Amino acid sequence: MTVSTNKPPRLLLIGANGQVGWELCRTLAPLGQVVTASVEGGTDHWVDLADAESVSRLIQEAKPDAVINAAAYTAVDKAETETLIAQRINADAPGMLGALLGERGIPIVHYSTDFVFAGDTGQPYREDDAPGPLNVYGATKLEGERRLLDSGANAIVFRTAWIYGARGNNFLLTMRRMFADKDELRIVNDQIGSPTWSRMLAEVTALVLHRVLIGELDIERVKGVYHLTGAGQTSWYDFACSILGASGERCRLLPIPSSEYPAPAKRPAFSVLDNSKTLETFGVRLPDWQHSLRQCLEELR
Repeated sequence: MTVSTNKPPRLLLIGANGQVGWELCRTLAPLGQVVTASVEGGTDHWVDLADAESVSRLIQEAKPDAVINAAAYTAVDKAETETLIAQRINADAPGMLGALLGERGIPIVHYSTDFVFAGDTGQPYREDDAPGPLNVYGATKLEGERRLLDSGANAIVFRTAWIYGARGNNFLLTMRRMFADKDELRIVNDQIGSPTWSRMLAEVTALVLHRVLIGELDIERVKGVYHLTGAGQTSWYDFACSILGASGERCRLLPIPSSEYPAPAKRPAFSVLDNSKTLETFGVRLPDWQHSLRQCLEELR
């Protein structure tokens, strides 16, 4: 696919109000006209991803040259009881988008999660490793991947993990608030993953999409699933220690096992993703998670 250089491409960004969407609004801007959509409002278009008619109307009105879907139901614990809405947003909506865009030949970038895996191998997961989600959130995201790819759409799916940033609801901002209010915090130390700065995720998305739009990458050849996370791995406890060390706050952190922090949704113990395919295909990799964290904290300061 190559978009005419005489007119800037229209890029439809769904979920523009989320922490990744907020960053995408900025990183996509140099590529063309960013048309935003969300369920919260305050964007160019309002869309209800749980409603097929609303999704179809959005595509007809926005007339995009490419779509970036950064919207998702991400309340992992609530999804255990709010299964219907999680299913509609995380699974049904990507399938609907794929069907609408596939027949129009419009490429789409979509995001998924490390929670599609069971986390019981102790080895970084590759894209073709067998999934085994432990909770409703992971199961619906996995189904969304499959529906999107099975629709025939020219789709790139980035599985990512442990997203944090300067905006939104995330571990970094939660810890910073709690350090100021608490003298002691108990943090899970037996779940291992790769913290990923939303800014870096958005920058790589823009780079890859640009190469697709100018025809440098053949979307028919590169479409599929890719892993994209910060390099390295850590536990929630060590992640919290790194945040605390840069905060200047005084708070005692105690490492605890997951069994001492019961939650409605079970989490994978080891959900580190292997990013080799992304590097081999697109020539990009994210920096070590500690490097990105320092940059994000510097921005917050």
